[in-house]
Amino acid sequence: QVQLVEAGGGLVQAGGSLSLSCAFSGRSFGSYVMGWIRQVPGKEREFVLGISGSGGRIYYADSVKGRFTISRDNAKNTVYLQMNDLKPEDTAVYYCAARNGWKVPTSAYEYDYWGQGSQVTVSS
Repeated sequence: QVQLVEAGGGLVQAGGSLSLSCAFSGRSFGSYVMGWIRQVPGKEREFVLGISGSGGRIYYADSVKGRFTISRDNAKNTVYLQMNDLKPEDTAVYYCAARNGWKVPTSAYEYDYWGQGSQVTVSS
């Protein structure tokens, strides 16, 4: 059984930085692609970034390209999200997500396992 536990997030002013981490428990972390998905109340979940099992393939939403970075440490079973130059429109609940396999989904709804969500609030 896969479990994802997120840490980090919080409140920051526009232009600031925040980071999130997601600890994976289960077997064969390296065989899972990982993603970060965000959701604003009343709106659909939005794909933000995804990373392949080896870390060699990374996919970004256009809205965060150049500002957000995803990385993973397979020795620590952890995936990270670094968010720089944050904007008020980045305010959302951020979810870590996982899917077993090679393909990195760029749709939020193709991930199978989810973390509990972390609130990120960016004030103007």
